[in-house]
Amino acid sequence: MDEFDVVIVGAGPAGATAAYLLAQAGLTVVVIERGQEPGSKNVSGGLIYAQIYDEIFPKFWEDAPVERAIAGHSVVFLGDTAVTSLDYRTEATAPPYNAFSVLRAKFDPWLAAQAEEAGAMVMPGFTVDELIVEDGRVCGVKAGGDELRAKIVVIAEGTRSQLLKQAGLRENYAPKDVSIGIKEVIQLPEQTITDRFQCLTADEGAAYTLVGHTAGAEGGGFIYTNRDTLSLGVVVKIDSVYKSKKQPHQILDEFKSHPFVQRLIHGGEVVEYSAQSVHRGGFHLIPQMYGDGYVVAGSAARLLLNNVMTLRGMDVAVASAAAAAKAIIDANEKDDFSAAGLASYQEHFKATSVYKDMETFKDVYPLLENKRLFNTYPEMVCQVMEDMFAVQAQPGKKGYRALRDRMKEHDVSLWDLAKDIYQIGKGVAI
Repeated sequence: MDEFDVVIVGAGPAGATAAYLLAQAGLTVVVIERGQEPGSKNVSGGLIYAQIYDEIFPKFWEDAPVERAIAGHSVVFLGDTAVTSLDYRTEATAPPYNAFSVLRAKFDPWLAAQAEEAGAMVMPGFTVDELIVEDGRVCGVKAGGDELRAKIVVIAEGTRSQLLKQAGLRENYAPKDVSIGIKEVIQLPEQTITDRFQCLTADEGAAYTLVGHTAGAEGGGFIYTNRDTLSLGVVVKIDSVYKSKKQPHQILDEFKSHPFVQRLIHGGEVVEYSAQSVHRGGFHLIPQMYGDGYVVAGSAARLLLNNVMTLRGMDVAVASAAAAAKAIIDANEKDDFSAAGLASYQEHFKATSVYKDMETFKDVYPLLENKRLFNTYPEMVCQVMEDMFAVQAQPGKKGYRALRDRMKEHDVSLWDLAKDIYQIGKGVAI
C-alpha cells in the first residue's frame, strides 16, 4: 500500500500520539521513523508531566515503562563550590501523579506500540528525504526511493526538521532561538539512588533544576532519578557555546565537576551519552502550524515551555499532536485538507492548558537572555548565604549589607538588581 489517509514523519511522542488518535478514528495511518526503532534517535531530559498522557492513555503508568514518580523538585544555584537551593517535596506513591522520569529508548517504543495496536503502521529504519509538493500542496513524502502519498502529512520529526525548509515552507532558524542539550545516563544501584535522593521507595524520585557552573554559557542543568540510573545534562544557548570557545562536552564536564553534582553521581558509570539541538521555544516563537496538506507538531513546530522551574517538551508535543488529530479528523469529515480546512488545529491547540501555560509564562524568555542570571547571581547568592551563616572573627553582617558588599564585588548596581528582580517577577511570579 503506497497511499494512506495520513503519513506521519517521526515516531516520537507527537508522531506516536497523532498516529494513535487518528488510527482510533478509522483513518489509515503510516508512521515513518528514521531510527532503527522508536526512541533510538530521540534525546530529551526524560521528565514527562502526566496530565495530558493520562487524558489520552488513561492510567498509562500501570503499563508504560516509566521509571519513578517525581515526589521532589529542587531549584539549585551553583556557586563556585557552594550551593543554595529551593526544595519542594510531596508524596507521589499514589495517583494523581504530577510527573514521571522516563528513558526514551524504553518509553517511545511503548507509545509506538499503542499506535500500532490502534491500527497504525509504524515503519522504523526509513528516512524521509523530502515532501512531495504539487501545485503548492503537500501530498506525500519520498522515503528510501519510494513515494508514499497521503491526504495529509504530519511533520513530527523533531527540532532539526528540514522538510519544511527544503520545501520552501519555512525560513531558517535564528541561532539565538536554538539551544543544545548534552546528556549522560549514569548508572547507580537502585537503593543508592533511593537513599542518596532521600526517596521513600524505589518508585519515588526527584528532579533537580540547576543554574550556574556551565562554563559561562547561558543555560542550566538537570538531574532526574530513574530506577537504577540518573539522567544528567545541560541545556545551553548555541550562540553562547560558540562565544565560550568550548566544546559541548567540556561544558558538561565543568557542570559535573561541581562538588554538589559530584556527591550525587559519585560511584556512577556513564552508560549513555547524547546531544541534540533544542528550540528555546516560547509563546513568541509558535509558528503557523498548518498549511495545504500538512500540519506540524511537537519540536518540529518549535514548541517548548520553560518557566525556569521546569522545562517541558514531551507533554507539549503530545498536546499539539492531540490538537492536530482533532483538526485532521474534522478535515477528513469535510474532505478538505487545505490550509483553510486545517485551520481548526491552531484553535484546538489554543484551547489546551499547555498553550495557556505558554501564554502565562511568555515573559520568561527575555529573562533567559539575562547573563547575570546564569553567570553572576548563582555565586553571589551563595556568597550572601555564606556571609549570613558563617561565624568569623570580624563582626557579622546584616542581610542588606552582605548583599550590598557582594553586589559591589560582582559589579552589580542597585539599578541592575532592581531591573532583574522586576524581570524575574514579571516572568515567573507576577
